[in-house]
Amino acid sequence: MKNILVTGGCGFIGANFIRYVLGETDFTGRIINVDKLTYAGNPENLAEIDKQFPERYYFVKADICDPKAMRMVFERFSIDAVCHFAAESHVDRSIVEPDAFIKTNIIGTFNLLELARFFQDKIILFHHISTDEVYGSLGESGYFTEKTPYSPNSPYSASKAASDHLVRSYGKTYDLPVTISNCSNNYGPYQFPEKLIPLTILNALEGKPLPVYGTGLNVRDWLYVADHCKAVWLIMRKGKPGATYNIGGRCEMRNIDVVRIICDMIDELAPKPGNRPRRDLIAFVKDRPGHDQRYAIDFSKLQSELGWVPAESFETGIKKTIKWYLDNKGWIESVISGEYMSWIKRQYEW
Repeated sequence: MKNILVTGGCGFIGANFIRYVLGETDFTGRIINVDKLTYAGNPENLAEIDKQFPERYYFVKADICDPKAMRMVFERFSIDAVCHFAAESHVDRSIVEPDAFIKTNIIGTFNLLELARFFQDKIILFHHISTDEVYGSLGESGYFTEKTPYSPNSPYSASKAASDHLVRSYGKTYDLPVTISNCSNNYGPYQFPEKLIPLTILNALEGKPLPVYGTGLNVRDWLYVADHCKAVWLIMRKGKPGATYNIGGRCEMRNIDVVRIICDMIDELAPKPGNRPRRDLIAFVKDRPGHDQRYAIDFSKLQSELGWVPAESFETGIKKTIKWYLDNKGWIESVISGEYMSWIKRQYEW
């Protein structure tokens, strides 16, 4: 791989991935970051990267749903590998505005696959980033494996399931070298505050209500973003063509417990005047439609075949995350000043 196209590289996971590959691996080629710069695509997530890695990092503002623009990228940069992060990913918004999810996650992926097929003589790998949500919901026991039947329960997860199937089908039908990874819930630096952890951190710091759906008993498997990036890079270098790999954090926790841990840690790291506990800010809100009860990933295939295990526990990862938000108030101010944050607040009826 010499010229890697990273789609959605200004988003949360994509930006962390680019920082990791350029700054912490032995990769010597170029990364071409294509991002449409929607509300969640923030160029500040990659501030100074172009100066740190001149002639190795390029940014192109483009929409993966625009075949002509994307073809120009493939031709101009002689793309030989694709790491496809770009996606609409917020379940709540997919319930209210599903059309954007169908367009970006399905049509956008189709456009990229068609271009990879057209330039197949150059393409070494097409890696597709997906989610454990395609598998649906678990009961109190059991784990998602790579053989778990798909059973998506939201427009978001349905659109990701469709894109997974497209990628797999192009591998089988056209012999395109593809791999797929399905990960559990990510958290860490640069995450847009529509998701549970960054929203809880920022609201707790500001003394605002901490919305928790239903009774807060829904269970998620949490994965620190740096661990995810390392897993993706390992799959891209050593994964089997046509294979799917699950990536999990081995950190199952109830949502309410996640919020309580964040409250207690922020109380310790940034005490409030009067020492009022942040737990007092927790506000249970109406549950969202089709809210999956539990996700849990079995990543034994990735561990046995490629030797990957997560380095961070939830306690170590969440402490690093909170400290990052405390140390990057300028980034926070830039993000929360946008119109989309007003939309989020209206959804939670603050």
